[in-house]
Order: sequence, then C-alpha cells, then structure tokens
Amino acid sequence: MRAVVQRVSRSTLSIDGEVYSKIDKGFLVLLGVTHSDTEEDAKVLAEKISKLRVFRDENDKMNLSVLDIDGEVQVVSQFTLYADCHKGNRPSFTNAALPERANALYEFFIEEIKKTGIKNVVTGKFGADMKIDFVNSGPVTIILDCVDGKIL
Repeated sequence: MRAVVQRVSRSTLSIDGEVYSKIDKGFLVLLGVTHSDTEEDAKVLAEKISKLRVFRDENDKMNLSVLDIDGEVQVVSQFTLYADCHKGNRPSFTNAALPERANALYEFFIEEIKKTGIKNVVTGKFGADMKIDFVNSGPVTIILDCVDGKIL
C-alpha cells in the first residue's frame, strides 16, 4: 500500500464541477493499493499517518501530528501510484489492485484512519474523475510504502 501524504492548508475535491469534499489544515492523502496489500497494511499505514510529526510547534519545528493540531484528513484513491513506466512512454497499471479489491482496502483504510481520533476524515469517490484544488503547506510531501505490515 502506498500513500502520498501532503501537508495542506486547504484542499477541495470536486466531481463534475460540484464540491464533493473539502478540508482545512491537515493532510491530503493519495492512496494506492497493489495486489498483495492487506488489511494489516491499511491499519499500520493509518496509524503512521495519524502520528506523522510534520506540523510546526511553538518553536517553529516540525514536531506535531495531525492529531496534535486537531487537523483534518482527505483520502483519495489513486491507482496511478502503482504506475510502471519502465517500458515505453505509456504507463502500465498492472501493479495496481483490481478495482473491487482496491476499493475494499480503500474503504477499510478510511475506517482505520477515523479510528485514530482525527476529527474530520473526508474522501473522494472511488473511480470518479476528480479535480483537487489544494495548497501544499511548506511544501511538505511524504511518500509511505507499507508492505507486509511494515513501513518501508
């Protein structure tokens, strides 16, 4: 399971020109699922993201988590995180889990991140053509891979 975690000051996700979800200060999480991912990977990843200390404290050091700042999280499924670009110029997506499996683990991940105590967790719509307008604060972008229940 792969997550691109972006610290944002705001993020708005729209589908067909209509706002579907939005957050203020917190994380925009782009989540990719591959064939071998498990519920354990989703649990470990959700816990790690909730405790990532990348928000500034009173001394201007990245020392606070999204929980510490009472921040929000927007989770968006993104199969393209498993693109294979080794051959040619057209990416292959055979490393991405099939939609039914990917959606089940995406939904499971959402429930797990809610269990961490984050006050507001919103989502995109699996399989939809989404537009995301966000401000990456810092910029801070962290890439996390979880394989066999371990963060790599």
